[in-house]
Amino acid sequence: MTIRQFVRQTIGTRQLRITALTLAICSANLLQTQVQAQVQAQEAMPGEVAGDDSTVIYPASFFDQYTPVSANDMITRIPGVSLNNNNGGGGRGLGSGGDLLIDGKRIAGKDNSASSQLTRIAANQVERIEIIRGSSGTMDVRGASQVVNIVLKESSNRSSISAEVNTDLHRDGQLDPGASLSYGGQSGDFNYLFNIQADPQYSHSERTEYSYQPDFTLDEILEDDSIRDKTAFETSMNLGYDFERDRIQLNALFADESHPLAVRRNFFSLPATTQNPRREFEETDYESSNWEIGGNHEHNFANGHRLQFLFVVNEEVRDSVRERFAVTDANSSKNLYLESNRRTRERIGQGTYSWRLSETQDMQLGLERAQTILDSSLFYGSGTASGTPSPAYGNLVPVLSASNPGSTVEEMRYEGFAVHNWMLNDKMTLESTLLYETSTITQSGAASRSRDFDFVRPKLDYRYDMTSSVQLRATVERAVSQLSFESFTATANNSDLDKETDAGNPDLVQEKEIRYEFAVEYRLPNDGGVLSSRAFYRDIDDVIGKIDISTSPDKLNSATGNLGNGKRYGIYMDASARLGFLGLPDAVLTTSVNLFDSYVFDPILGEDRRFNGRGNTSLGFRHDIPALGLNYGFNYNMELSGGTKDVDISSIERHQPGPMLSLFISKVAFESVTFRLESMNTLSSEFCRERLRFAGVSGAGVLDEIEDSCNGNGQKLALKVRTTF
Repeated sequence: MTIRQFVRQTIGTRQLRITALTLAICSANLLQTQVQAQVQAQEAMPGEVAGDDSTVIYPASFFDQYTPVSANDMITRIPGVSLNNNNGGGGRGLGSGGDLLIDGKRIAGKDNSASSQLTRIAANQVERIEIIRGSSGTMDVRGASQVVNIVLKESSNRSSISAEVNTDLHRDGQLDPGASLSYGGQSGDFNYLFNIQADPQYSHSERTEYSYQPDFTLDEILEDDSIRDKTAFETSMNLGYDFERDRIQLNALFADESHPLAVRRNFFSLPATTQNPRREFEETDYESSNWEIGGNHEHNFANGHRLQFLFVVNEEVRDSVRERFAVTDANSSKNLYLESNRRTRERIGQGTYSWRLSETQDMQLGLERAQTILDSSLFYGSGTASGTPSPAYGNLVPVLSASNPGSTVEEMRYEGFAVHNWMLNDKMTLESTLLYETSTITQSGAASRSRDFDFVRPKLDYRYDMTSSVQLRATVERAVSQLSFESFTATANNSDLDKETDAGNPDLVQEKEIRYEFAVEYRLPNDGGVLSSRAFYRDIDDVIGKIDISTSPDKLNSATGNLGNGKRYGIYMDASARLGFLGLPDAVLTTSVNLFDSYVFDPILGEDRRFNGRGNTSLGFRHDIPALGLNYGFNYNMELSGGTKDVDISSIERHQPGPMLSLFISKVAFESVTFRLESMNTLSSEFCRERLRFAGVSGAGVLDEIEDSCNGNGQKLALKVRTTF
């Protein structure tokens, strides 16, 4: 059976999916029409556009009825707010992007970012929340369709402690406790926030894989049972001091996520008896930690000009030792040793100077320097290879073709940028950005070379406030991706039992793309909700995927490389509405339907293929009953099938995660203690993968084996108790 024949057999189910998707879109449109027609009856409340600056303001008093514990609890009550939880840098330095501010300022951090503070900031410290829909030269972040600004109370002396204890109950009966403690406040011009937490991340996954011959005859059954005994520990602090014209911030974080992973496998060969399976046991010891220090200094001149300097220094260590044993009734013998070591360091500094050109125009000039260093090593020992065992390879025989005793990849990047913000009139703004980037990537170890890159990255962001409720936005920009330095060197492969390592590619280059986007947002009257839609088109050069690096037809091999030019396009459709027209003014229904498509020529297949997902849909509901101090709801998410497909030199994988449903109910008791019960993966959905293995290059279409597997963790229950004092 060829790959084309296999695809034709799956077309029948696609029509059913398209029909279901059409019904979902029609239902969303009907909901929008009903809300628009009936929400007019609601009384005026916070959430209206303030003046002509496109900013929506929610005072802290609006949230008092819900008895929130943290700033995050307050944001969840606002329709149409969806934070990307980004650090503003998008992986390339600090940049100027982002969608969250604290007191109008960004946090100079990546792991310790503004979004990570939302659950740490006590609700009683918040003065108001602003939803900024316009662009302005006075903002520390740019580019997001909307920016959330958490404004804290001004007080000469305030402080609060937020505490949470929680326990997860897993399918296998395992109880996994955790806790967090935050202390924040202000003393004069000094503000502070300290946090320490233990996040339970235990996981028990069960997987069953069926292997078929090309004629669909069942050949083997694999049962896989893995336990990850993990608790992530983290401590952080954020300090700030305000002078008359200066503001200084210092942030620090340390985290440790080290844990063991144990896997047991049983292989049942058919048609032989299944009473005596072949057994394996695997242990992996993960050493994982990271630290980060960041800060910024802002100076405001008497003439209104502003000078700002930000820096971030961090280090991340990801080491692992994986050992596999063949198990018999009498003993066990080691047949695999795979040690992978990764240390990544970043040193980033950015300076900006901003000033007003006129009453309607602002200007910003900036310069950023970023150094990124990856030190890596890989030791691969095999129990079946011939040669002399080595202690450095777990007392197994080194497989020298895949082992990499040490490599270093370093990027030194400089970028200068200019941003011009122009208020064309009281309804239109235009933000223009021009960025020039130059970088050098050097590699030593398994491969030694140096490469220079230069990019010009312009961007235009146009916004038109048709009315106080309707905003149109159009953007066009050139973007450059951040490379994963791990793709430059040999790395461990932990997802394919027939392939222990992946080869590196020192010739890999960045993806470059031109992005076109058009968006429209409509805010329903009286804070009734938000309807929005965003269409995009991306023209991408050097799409990253798998390429053929085989030395001969008998030694097939692949590596991450650049495929060529590709296209990606789609549309996001979102609706978030209060259900006051149904007599439930404190209930919010949120829906989204996102549709994508893409294509790129794949040299392995010799034809065009999709390289991104098809999209997803979600439905969320939340109902607050303030008189009882109670709220409950659910969130449902589903990926659209037929999207993700990974093409390799001799295999093709299709992934399909199952629908995810989470339920929650929360009750405030004893005036300030919140009890919250959550059910995650309520449907016990599984992540399924279909892998087609081919005899020779996958593009030839000669099918050799079909692997059909599904794995899941089952339902998880969590009880959380939170309070502020």
